[in-house]
Amino acid sequence: MKMPWLVAALALGGAPTLALSSTSADTCDRPCLAAILERYLSAVIAHDPVAAPLAVGYRHTENALNVAVGQGVWRSVTGLGPVQRRYIDPVSSQAAYYGIVEEGAQAVIVTARLRIEQRRITQAEWYIAREGDPGLPNARPPNAWNPQGLAATPPPQRIVPRAQRLPREAMIAIVNSYYDGITSHDGSVVLAHPGCNRYENGTRVTGHRGGVGDDCRSGLAHFNLANVAARRVSFVDDEAGMVLGMAVFIRRAGSPVPRNVFSEWFSIDDGRISNIWTAMYYPGPERPVPNWPPFDGNFPLPASLPTGAQSTPAAAPVTR
Repeated sequence: MKMPWLVAALALGGAPTLALSSTSADTCDRPCLAAILERYLSAVIAHDPVAAPLAVGYRHTENALNVAVGQGVWRSVTGLGPVQRRYIDPVSSQAAYYGIVEEGAQAVIVTARLRIEQRRITQAEWYIAREGDPGLPNARPPNAWNPQGLAATPPPQRIVPRAQRLPREAMIAIVNSYYDGITSHDGSVVLAHPGCNRYENGTRVTGHRGGVGDDCRSGLAHFNLANVAARRVSFVDDEAGMVLGMAVFIRRAGSPVPRNVFSEWFSIDDGRISNIWTAMYYPGPERPVPNWPPFDGNFPLPASLPTGAQSTPAAAPVTR
């Protein structure tokens, strides 16, 4: 027996056409995510949110502050810079840009993470480092802003052969070992290659002694940190061999050094971290960072809880 829709189609003289199921229509694979990322970046540069496939309820933050559609980078960004890296995570339905964007004549270092659901962008989380932003006391530049350094030593642009790719869970565990080593002040915990470098907002902050005792695992015993809070490691581009980690560095009790909120891109090779690139900022004590779920671990904490805001000067050296 013919189904009613088929009878109707034949009566109109047309061939029956099956509509895509909601599942297949909503699926967005790697090329789809990459295309949406390009549309978004083009829309930002054009200052035209309507040109981007934004979902109803689209949420947008810049350095943890909520920004209305059409404001912030939608007005300021005029182009993409010399370092452009695009990363895709089909498993979590995310896409991201890391590198340099232009705000007129100003070069700005950013991570922009997008969440895509049903082929619409529901989230955009921007980490932005500009010249003159607040940073470490007495540091020049205070926030390590160095677009020339990033252009000279950018993240690799590659496709890792399929046989050399690690499982997603393994790549996440490798990155978590780095944060575990920092929290425990024990570099032996970190799964990293000897000589691994860290580039903070374009400035290399390791390897100044030839990598001997001065790499991404070194000096953690005296690292000015009490906790790696609000840790998120949920973006993996296995094809590029890159993992995105985000967290907040809470300083030792009494330290005058501000918190550091960062996005870190980890290059994974042969089961270990080879290098790290960041886009990060130093928020004031009043700012609730990172302002993304899970919201437990967002700061500042209530005044009744220890936050490191004591008057005793820190004995540890100022780092990062």
